Amino acid sequence: MPLTAGDDAPTVTAPTQDGEAVTLEFDEPTVVYFYPKDDTPGCTIEANQFQRERETYQDAGVDVYGVSIDDVDSHQSFCEQEGLEFDLLADPDAEIADAFDVDLRDSGVTKRTTFFLADGEVQTVYENVDPDGHARDVLLEAIDDGLVTLPE
Repeated sequence: MPLTAGDDAPTVTAPTQDGEAVTLEFDEPTVVYFYPKDDTPGCTIEANQFQRERETYQDAGVDVYGVSIDDVDSHQSFCEQEGLEFDLLADPDAEIADAFDVDLRDSGVTKRTTFFLADGEVQTVYENVDPDGHARDVLLEAIDDGLVTLPE
């Protein structure tokens, strides 16, 4: 069972698609979405929709990170192919998935799970995500819940 609202956010370090190690501490509003695999239909839909909402997320002060068990090279190819401008974190040993208590499917890929984090803790968790429309729904709910605002 994944972390739940109110749980402390784990500090995680992982390489991005560019091979640069980043450490996330989640003091600022951040979305971390776990997806099964690069370049698969549902994962491509989800990534493209987060990309489409990227500017609005930025306007609201929210960072977005995608995480899968794919390696840096796979992420780099996926980002180039789809024109993704946000970071994907490589988690081939499922260390980030473990830190968030995200379950793995029998095939070894992560279950589609999204976390909204801020102030060092989990604010909202989405499990069994339908990738179509999810990026917008997460943002709208964060606004509705008063976690972020958009400039006027």
